[in-house]
Amino acid sequence: MNFITIDFETAKYSRESACSAGLVKFVNGKAADSFYSLIRPPSLYIRPDFTDIHGLTVDDVRDAPNFAEVWNNGIRPFIGGLPLAAHNANFDMGVLRAALEWYDLPVPPLKYFCTLRLARSAWPELESHALTALSRHFGIVYDAHNALEDARTCGVIACKAAEKYGSLRKLLRAAGTGMGRL
Repeated sequence: MNFITIDFETAKYSRESACSAGLVKFVNGKAADSFYSLIRPPSLYIRPDFTDIHGLTVDDVRDAPNFAEVWNNGIRPFIGGLPLAAHNANFDMGVLRAALEWYDLPVPPLKYFCTLRLARSAWPELESHALTALSRHFGIVYDAHNALEDARTCGVIACKAAEKYGSLRKLLRAAGTGMGRL
């Protein structure tokens, strides 16, 4: 159970508009290290309705590094060779790919899995598999839509689901999925 959870918050609907990133390294099923950074999006604008969700404003990100700087100096070294996990991975992997392409950075052959998909398989009886609903169900206290907190909670959910099946590999098989590739 060694993996990196990742979560992005965006400034607007454009996927390359990441304005914060949170990553948590899980080693043997336990949170071992974390990385968080604000990111100055390509266009210095954050939709007011997005600020209502994640709380970030233009003033928060004005002096932040751009994605290329955060990727090269933080995210990429932090990931190393571990697989990624995200809750609704299509969104976060889409943000990652779009930001890499926007800054003309090579897209590495990273593997990833989706904890939303795993949660649906592990607990089909639950009415909702949103991260907020799962955190309430399992008594996990966290600050929703903070990228680092979302990443940490995503990892805790992945570990709980894997415990139910005995291993991540068995859980992925039971969910009818495998590792995706960025």
